[in-house]
Amino acid sequence: MGNGAKAASKRERNAKDANTGGKSQLKSNAAAKTIICKNCKQDWQGTTNKATLEQHASSRHPKLKYDECFDG
Repeated sequence: MGNGAKAASKRERNAKDANTGGKSQLKSNAAAKTIICKNCKQDWQGTTNKATLEQHASSRHPKLKYDECFDG
């Protein structure tokens, strides 16, 4: 087998690997948005820390308490 045949076979293998699809995480990120504000329906990923949620509650809904915006 000459070098030309090796290169051609490698190109074929790489072409097959390239068609496996993208590595986008958009669908999994959308599925991970499990925290939802009860008032404005804004959503966050389940890994969002409480300080960020408290900041949302105090800036967007100053008349409401944290517990009135989010469960738990």
